[in-house]
Amino acid sequence: MAIGYPYHGLLTSDFTVTTGIVSSLSGILNDTRFLQISAAVQPGNSGGPLFDLGGSVVGVVAAKLDAVTVARATGTIPENINFAIKTGALRDFLDNSAVQYQTAEWRDSLKRETPEIAKDARGYTLLIVCKVNEQAAGKRGDTK
Repeated sequence: MAIGYPYHGLLTSDFTVTTGIVSSLSGILNDTRFLQISAAVQPGNSGGPLFDLGGSVVGVVAAKLDAVTVARATGTIPENINFAIKTGALRDFLDNSAVQYQTAEWRDSLKRETPEIAKDARGYTLLIVCKVNEQAAGKRGDTK
């Protein structure tokens, strides 16, 4: 399950929840730092948590496959090919930043319903907006 703020300001101002599966244990070009996921993500999901069925964070949403580039190269439009950074890379980052965290082993008995996981996530999933690009574009006179 991925939680984020896709197209914030255009769509809802609340976070959204999408579900899917882990499609592959590696990303583009077999990059093992990533998981390939089928949960739909859009701009605004990046940096959001990826949860397992028990509500534990198992990754951070990082990217989606560039559909236009793939369509130009292959003639087909890819669907549901998105990526999350695996917990190993997250643990390395947290360890190097001296941030404490807890780990847990998966057990079938821990399976929870999506609304319950989302309710808990509301307490620690926040929208962070970077205004630097918007301000810089305004100074240059860019419209994009």
